Amino acid sequence: MIYSNSTELPQNLALIEQHWQHCSKGVLNSPFGDIFYTYYLPQTPRYTVVLVNGRVECAHKYRELLWELAQNNIGVFTYDHPGQGMSSRLVENPQIGHIQCFSQFSQVLNLVIEKLANPATQNWLFMAHSMGGAIVCDYLSRFPNSAAKGAFLCAPMLEINTSPYPFWLASNIAKLACFLGRDKHYAIGQQGYQTKPFTENELTQCEYRYDLFRKLYDQHPQLQLGGVSFGWLNAALTLTKKLGKDTIKHPVSIASANQDTIVKACAHHLFAQRHPRCALKTYNGKHELLCESDPIRNAVLTQFYDFADSVTLSETGS
Repeated sequence: MIYSNSTELPQNLALIEQHWQHCSKGVLNSPFGDIFYTYYLPQTPRYTVVLVNGRVECAHKYRELLWELAQNNIGVFTYDHPGQGMSSRLVENPQIGHIQCFSQFSQVLNLVIEKLANPATQNWLFMAHSMGGAIVCDYLSRFPNSAAKGAFLCAPMLEINTSPYPFWLASNIAKLACFLGRDKHYAIGQQGYQTKPFTENELTQCEYRYDLFRKLYDQHPQLQLGGVSFGWLNAALTLTKKLGKDTIKHPVSIASANQDTIVKACAHHLFAQRHPRCALKTYNGKHELLCESDPIRNAVLTQFYDFADSVTLSETGS
């Protein structure tokens, strides 16, 4: 396996950008506006990944990973969720992260799979981060007969850290705000896009990757997204409560971060206990394990490659 190490990133950036430019790109029409997508398919891929990113994220942010997967002869389909990235925004203020119901995210994911992934390959699996992990779990519970071979979830949003408010209070506040017609307004404490210095970030311990992420969003302001609306918060808390009861039949592998302050790692352990086909590994990292320091990121990717090989082996014959 080829790993993209941070020490080699400066000299590899031109190759990564070249690969990004080579990827096919387009827009899907959806009930929630235009959905930006990009994909890369080798002639004979080992298997294909449907990459589902997290809140605030976009396909552009994953250029390093897309390049690395291509070096391993792996196909990738990825896209920007409605309301963020290069996809259509859902409220007048483009900085507000909003959704009425998380099933709308699942609808868009199903559209991507039906229009792009299924026609192109029969041997594919999910790779998802944070909010993307919650969306994938919701999708698999709604489509138990999905052709996906399995799902690899990095720090999935199975329970949100609502501190300083307990879950029940945050949920009731969000419900009340929506009832009062404030669903498209910033939730308490939320604001427009802010650039935090590395020393204050809750995402990664890798300063170089963090700086790349911030520079990307500075260079392309249309990618920026601020905090969440009361509607998003209400939808998210409703979904995570539902996911605590859902059953998923597909094989799942979870990478959890023990320094995560965005989502609650304890929910990953509870999920794994409830699902006999779920394996869990914990890492000494922050929330964005796919953008972490090299030792952590490489270990997470080893977990992914091992899992992907195990669920796609019968198709590849290798």
